[in-house]
Amino acid sequence: MITTLKHPTISFTNSDVLCQKSQLPTSKFACFSPIICRKSNILIPKPLHISNFDVKGLCLSTNNNGFLRERQNLIKCEAYEADGLQPIDNETLEIPGETARKIKIGIYFATWWGLNVVFNIYNKKVLNAFPFPWLTSTLSLAMGSLIMLVSWATKVAEAPATDLDFWKALLPVAVAHTIGHVAATVSMSKVAVSFTHIIKSGEPAFSVLVSSLLLGESFPTGVYLSLIPIIGGCALAAVTELNFNMIGFMGAMISNLAFVFRNIFSKKGMKGKSVSGMNYYACLSILSLILLTPFAIAVEGPQLWAAGWENAVSQIGPNFIWWVAAQSVFYHLYNQVSYMSLDEISPLTFSVGNTMKRISVIVASIIIFRTPVQPVNALGAAIAIFGTFLYSQAKQ
Repeated sequence: MITTLKHPTISFTNSDVLCQKSQLPTSKFACFSPIICRKSNILIPKPLHISNFDVKGLCLSTNNNGFLRERQNLIKCEAYEADGLQPIDNETLEIPGETARKIKIGIYFATWWGLNVVFNIYNKKVLNAFPFPWLTSTLSLAMGSLIMLVSWATKVAEAPATDLDFWKALLPVAVAHTIGHVAATVSMSKVAVSFTHIIKSGEPAFSVLVSSLLLGESFPTGVYLSLIPIIGGCALAAVTELNFNMIGFMGAMISNLAFVFRNIFSKKGMKGKSVSGMNYYACLSILSLILLTPFAIAVEGPQLWAAGWENAVSQIGPNFIWWVAAQSVFYHLYNQVSYMSLDEISPLTFSVGNTMKRISVIVASIIIFRTPVQPVNALGAAIAIFGTFLYSQAKQ
């Protein structure tokens, strides 16, 4: 039933101010049928009740020309849902989907950091017993590729729809990713995990340098100022590192440069390619594996691998096989989760999360491997990481 309300008749007897109190009766609830508001395209599926319907009065006045001014104190009503009789407050109404999205992002971040810490621990254990970073890097990519191929074959994950243009665009990204991955592994085979990640926190400096010199981009003043603590902190940490190794230092630096180019190639070449983060990284792993395998064989070779493997198993025992499998699996999983999180968060949030990830890895590795750290070295690491955080804020 639709209720029709009629306004009282108002007679005008004075040209200055005309006011009349309404005599409409007030009702506690007036029931309306479901309404479709065509102007705002809003459908209210539940019937509404009008509570405390009251006409406080109609006050009209005229100006000097005899025209009516605006009306004030018109009808005031409040809307309630039919079942709960609770007022509908748009300001305090929280969308359930947004809450679920925040929880999902939080789970992504916690999983990303946890998997990354576990990977770095097992990776360092493997490299301490089996100092062959090229093969270790190859096994990481091979395990990830195998996991995704099985997932696609068993329909656990939907295979991406790719074409030749997609793989052509992905090729330079895969080249940069392969170089960065191997360089970081070489670095961790020579120095402490904490030192590698301290140097890798200087990646924003490489990003600004490459973007400015090669791409002609300019950045806000705050971005350039944030590079001062990044470069200064990394330099301080490197100078005061007790177990400094030039190969380890250069490996981390090359990894920074390679990952900057990976990001640039990814932004430029992958625009318009509709592939999810999980499948994108899977394709990247497969192509990187194809590129890396012949170089790994040429640099190290099966003979060295066989001798090194036998020596590691004799020293560590069967646990060494578990270490190799764990570092390979966790490498793929932490990268996969990080790429999946990019589908849900902004680049700024991802950058902040990446900074916090390095902190968790540095602290965990120092505790687990009992890495000796001088106070000045720790100060340099803190300054570099803080500069990275400032960079992520200033760039936005």
